Amino acid sequence: MNTPTDLRYSEEHEWVKEEGGKIRIGITDFAQSELGDIVFVELPEVGDDVTANEPFGSVESVKTVSELYAPISGKVVAVNEDLDDSPEFVNESPYEKAWMIVIEPSNLSEVDSLMSADEYVKMMSEE
Repeated sequence: MNTPTDLRYSEEHEWVKEEGGKIRIGITDFAQSELGDIVFVELPEVGDDVTANEPFGSVESVKTVSELYAPISGKVVAVNEDLDDSPEFVNESPYEKAWMIVIEPSNLSEVDSLMSADEYVKMMSEE
């Protein structure tokens, strides 16, 4: 399982990357492997607000539909439109090509409450 150390992680298996005051969000390698082949990704629109621990979209695989949960609150400033035509990027490249949204956080300190890579791996080993 690939778990980059420069990211933070939520209990719902989303990752976040801070980029100059903005936050890029996607799902983890573990999450995509559990879901199986992704066939559709539903994301919010630019300008929408997302709330920490609330759904902001969904991913549909051949097995199931799973909601995506915002790790922190903020306003959506970018959406990865490549996933409309290429949802398989989520399986192929969950940390690079398959980022889902970028938000302008309403409270950047919420990032501090997320897990480090080591904490995320430890949580995974306990499940």
